Formats: sequence, structure tokens, C-alpha cells
Amino acid sequence: MTMWITTEHPAIVFEDTTIGQLKKRIWDASEQEIDRILADYGVPAPPELGKPGTYIQTTVRARLVEERRKNDVVLIPVGCTENHGRHTVSGLDTFMVTQICEAIRRRSMKEGRPVALALPPLNYGGHPYHHIGMPGTVIMPEEVVRETLVHVMLGLWNDGFRKQIIVNNHGQLWMLESALHEFMYRYQLPGIFQVLDWHRAVREFFFPVDRPDSLETHFVHADEAETAVALLMFPEGMVDMALAEKTEGLVLLPGGHFDTAVDAHRRPHKWSEGEGHIGIEIAATPEGVVGDPTRATARKAKRPIAAILSYLTLVIDQILDAFPPGTVPPVDKVTLRTPEELEPYLREPGTPGWKPVQALPRRGF
Repeated sequence: MTMWITTEHPAIVFEDTTIGQLKKRIWDASEQEIDRILADYGVPAPPELGKPGTYIQTTVRARLVEERRKNDVVLIPVGCTENHGRHTVSGLDTFMVTQICEAIRRRSMKEGRPVALALPPLNYGGHPYHHIGMPGTVIMPEEVVRETLVHVMLGLWNDGFRKQIIVNNHGQLWMLESALHEFMYRYQLPGIFQVLDWHRAVREFFFPVDRPDSLETHFVHADEAETAVALLMFPEGMVDMALAEKTEGLVLLPGGHFDTAVDAHRRPHKWSEGEGHIGIEIAATPEGVVGDPTRATARKAKRPIAAILSYLTLVIDQILDAFPPGTVPPVDKVTLRTPEELEPYLREPGTPGWKPVQALPRRGF
């Protein structure tokens, strides 16, 4: 029987698991405690996309191998290029997710087992139909998104990063899920593979409640929530609040059927499960905003960011506790291959007897 942890707000409950208990601690924490959590992750901090030693691609090879032997989990941040209103940048999704992942790495480095980061494979992402035609939004075909992720996953696996978390910050979740399952069907390789829509992972913290550091509106797009996170995480000059403007989408059928971005209302449909019931962006909200970014402050983003950083740290710790670096789930329990068949491919890359995964016959569909 599932047990639940209640809060003072009837719409917010947490499952009585390690995850729910973690979220409840963040929920109940004082603002001073939230600030201490963020400081532990070095938040806020300048972006590190070009900083030596942050990403796999910016780390000296010998050091990368040493770090992988301590922690072979890799975070793969995924964003897009999308109009987020006149008041902020079209790379918002990419910068948001990379700075979250960078914070995780900073803290893991202090613990002596730094998590690996891969430079974003998707700075131009896939999009739902209602984004069509928007200036500032670059839409990649779904098959491009899927195949890019499949081959990134394969290359990272071949380099010994066999525990992969794709951290998504954009409305393309179904494409990433498709990529993960296509990778498994095509190659049948053991490992831990996850797609995480980070806002949905901590959706409770985007729910407006009656306290000073809470958001006042529900998460939509380029709104109070996203602008608040940008104000907390981004360098000065990437958000201009003087240009922020409130808009409302055009709803063509009665409401209550389709949820908003983080599925906070438990409605029958996710936002991505239909078209035609709302106006497309270029016709309904050409400003690039759906919601009210004028209400945003950095303070309102602190608790959601503390929650996602704490949660991702828990995920990584639990993966490594179950499968220490260099190990994977049992081959014959998670694939149709045999341990003997995979033995040379599971060795550390570049060591005697190792074979690259591209030499392995494909299985499945």
C-alpha cells in the first residue's frame, strides 16, 4: 500500500519514499536553508560551457578517464532555440539545463567523484506543431532529434559512460523517450538510461502556494516560472524585465482537459496530447510568451532549483550505490544478449581485450 506525506497545502502530497522524503525536506526548509543548499552547489554561477574541465569535450583526456573511474554517470543536457519573449533569450532552455547540470558537477567534484557532463547535443530541438512559424524558434525534424540522441548515447556508452541521464528542458519529451527506446531496440546494451523532464520531476515546487518565495502563477511558457529561473541562474544582461509582458493563449474549446507544462493539475491530457483546441503561437501569442513573466523574481526560483539539484544528486548516488563505476546491470536480465558475448565490449575502453561497440552485431528490430 502506497503511503503519502501530506503538507499544509491540500494539492501537494509526497509519496513516502526516499524521493518523497527528500522533496518534503525541501518543501519545509526555511529560505535560509534553501540558500545554504544553493550555495553548496555554487548557485548562482557564471555559465561554464567554455570552461576547461567542465564538460567531457573540454576536459583533458587523461583526467577524463581518471574521473570516469570514480563516477561513470553522464548528464546529457538537452535544450533548444526558441522564442521566449522580447525580455529574454532564445537559448533560454539550453542555458537553463546546462547551468543546472554544471551545478551538479560542481558539488560532485567537492565529494571527489565528479559526474560527467556532455555538451548539449541539441541546441536546436524538436517542437510541437503549435510552435510552427514562430520567428526565433528553430524546429528540427523529429527523426533528426531521435537519431542525434541515439548516436550520442552510443558514442558515450562506447567511451565507458554506461549510466546516462538525458536532462530535458523543452517540450520535446516524447522524442527523447523515443530515442532512448530506439537505442535499446537497436543495440541492446546494458546500462542505466533515463530521460528526465526536470520541471516535471519537481512539479510540486512550481505550484503556487501562500508563502513569500512561491510562484504566483502556474508554469506555462516563458512566463513567471521560466523568467524567475533565468533571473536566478543567468548572467546579467540575459533578462530585461523592462520588456516583460503578460499574455494569454487562445483556447478554442472548454478548458480543464489539457494540463499545463508540468502536469500540475492532473488533467486527462498532457499538454502535448492534442492540437486544434488552442491557437498556434504565431496567431495567439506572437510575443513568444504564454503567461505573466512580469511577476518573476529570482527569489521565487530558489526552492524549485534547490529541489532539482537535490533530486539529481539523489539519483546519481542511488545509481552508483547499486552499480559502482565500471559495472552495469546484469547483461542477461536487461538485454537478450549473453555475458560472454558482451565481455570484450564491457571492458574499460582502450584497455587490453576491449572491443568498440561498433563491432558488435545488432539485435532486435
